[in-house]
Amino acid sequence: MTTRAITRILPAQATQDGAGVRLLRVLGYQHHVRMDPFLMLDAFSSDDPDDYIAGFPPHPHRGFETVTYIVDGHMRHRDHLGNEGDLRAGGVQWMTAGRGIIHEEMPQQENGLLRGFQIWLNLPATEKMQPAHYRDIPAADITTAELPEGGFIKLIAGTIPWATCPLVGPGQGAEQSVTQPLIADICVMAGQSVDIPVPATHQLLLYVFEGQLAAEDQAIAAGHSVWYGEQGEVVRIAPAAEAANGVRVLLLAGKPLNEPIAQYGPFVMNTQQEIEQALRDYRDGVLAQPAQGA
Repeated sequence: MTTRAITRILPAQATQDGAGVRLLRVLGYQHHVRMDPFLMLDAFSSDDPDDYIAGFPPHPHRGFETVTYIVDGHMRHRDHLGNEGDLRAGGVQWMTAGRGIIHEEMPQQENGLLRGFQIWLNLPATEKMQPAHYRDIPAADITTAELPEGGFIKLIAGTIPWATCPLVGPGQGAEQSVTQPLIADICVMAGQSVDIPVPATHQLLLYVFEGQLAAEDQAIAAGHSVWYGEQGEVVRIAPAAEAANGVRVLLLAGKPLNEPIAQYGPFVMNTQQEIEQALRDYRDGVLAQPAQGA
């Protein structure tokens, strides 16, 4: 099998979101730094409570999905539908905002390390106004494939030869989505490598968050995303020679929607008129209500 070639390497950008949570924005800090169908990828990691304690108070979404993966720490989700999720280390929450949801995500710790990711996954135009859905997937239900010397693949969405993810995503599961997302937390120890098959239809990147990645003739440090071209059947993941403790990456791959994107903050639609409608609906208190006749 041939491996995909690197097309670009980008550093994540430091920013703040919510009520002042410090994070690194990997995707979405500029509109051209997206990877269809992924709109945004945020990485947060701090053992200073001042960086995260204010959390993400109630805020709306429409038109896409959020996938939150906690690596370390404890966070609670609540939304207007009455869902409440207790997201602990290794767990995932998958929220399909659809036509509208208002939720909050608040740390449940006053000290210690809080580390994880939030991914925004676009919905096709035909699914943007579906009813909202929410699901918690605890760490014990995340499919994990063991690799040599203590490495692993934690499969959050999609299918690889070793495993298939639990049912998550819009309504019945990510495998039902037209974007066919593949999302995995992959740790490879020193002296090892793993080839991950990625469909030819999918765009692909790796975000390095521990150690250093061997990428062709380079060592890619943590805090960088590595983007790959469309040619090739697999992506090879191996630590750089300098990475004595191996490398850990978040893999994102998905089938592009190739649809126009209109975004205003937490609303992602296809046209400016739809954004204006979302703003009116939020102003009038009907954004998160079921559509008439639903």
